[in-house]
Amino acid sequence: MERMDQLLNRLLHKKDFQQRYEQMKRQILSHPEVQAFLREHEREITKEMIDRSLMKLYEFMEQSKNCAQCPSLDQCKNFLKGYHPHLVVKGTVIDVEYDRCPAKIKYDERKRQESLIQSLFVPREILQASLSDIDLTDEGRMKAIELADRFVSEYEPGKKMKGLYLYGSFGVGKTYILGAIANALAKKNVSSLIVYVPEFFRELKSSLQDQTINEKLDYVKKVPILMLDDIGAESMSSWVRDDLLGPILQYRMFENLPTFFTSNFDLQQLAHHLTYSQRGEEEQMKAARIMERIRYLAHPVEIKGRNRRLE
Repeated sequence: MERMDQLLNRLLHKKDFQQRYEQMKRQILSHPEVQAFLREHEREITKEMIDRSLMKLYEFMEQSKNCAQCPSLDQCKNFLKGYHPHLVVKGTVIDVEYDRCPAKIKYDERKRQESLIQSLFVPREILQASLSDIDLTDEGRMKAIELADRFVSEYEPGKKMKGLYLYGSFGVGKTYILGAIANALAKKNVSSLIVYVPEFFRELKSSLQDQTINEKLDYVKKVPILMLDDIGAESMSSWVRDDLLGPILQYRMFENLPTFFTSNFDLQQLAHHLTYSQRGEEEQMKAARIMERIRYLAHPVEIKGRNRRLE
């Protein structure tokens, strides 16, 4: 769009300036939205105010045209991307103010929701999941969605609430359900963190060198809603079990901080995984303590179905 001062300068240097000016004025004043505004404010708007504000009316007319023809927010041609104009009376002049357009409002809301869902080592597409899109062809999914809906609707900070322990074969959609729950919570302004467990524990191990392990561990312990994805897929050691996983679950159990899990193991298989370290050490009591915390924090739900990763 041509700048207003450039337009005036161009017109002023034309011999037929008055003719062009009147032509432009007629065009502006015949604009339906301009006419509607002038009718609405006819008691306070004078002819002098219209003449004084003609460039603002022209700006409004051009920007309104851009909004009407705008295919998407990315292709917005307005001065302020994602904002559309409306006319206001300010003292003795007519001015243009800008509000967010519907596309911009929708975009900002989506970004706000995304900011509430944090993730560590989890694919970004999982964060777009929705409970309404989940296939309900098996009983396990139906139970999971029923419990998830109840959790989302009843959640309050500090309230004792169980999360879910979703277990089943590879690719049946366990992580997708976590993402859908996180999105549903975000719509209620509740923040959550989804963590891919094997990669997170590797990250913590490397953090021993730069001494940031306590800071990272503390953050995960205290997040309002924690989702531990693929627990049991990590290489088990006494240090991982007793110094990383144990303190996280212990803190969350004492502070009533809801925790969700996904795993390829059912609870019995996970207990076996936690019992034996990489060195072959058998420590049933320590594994049992972890399992007790998991059972306290989450309802186990089996998810069945075909492997969607192969499709």
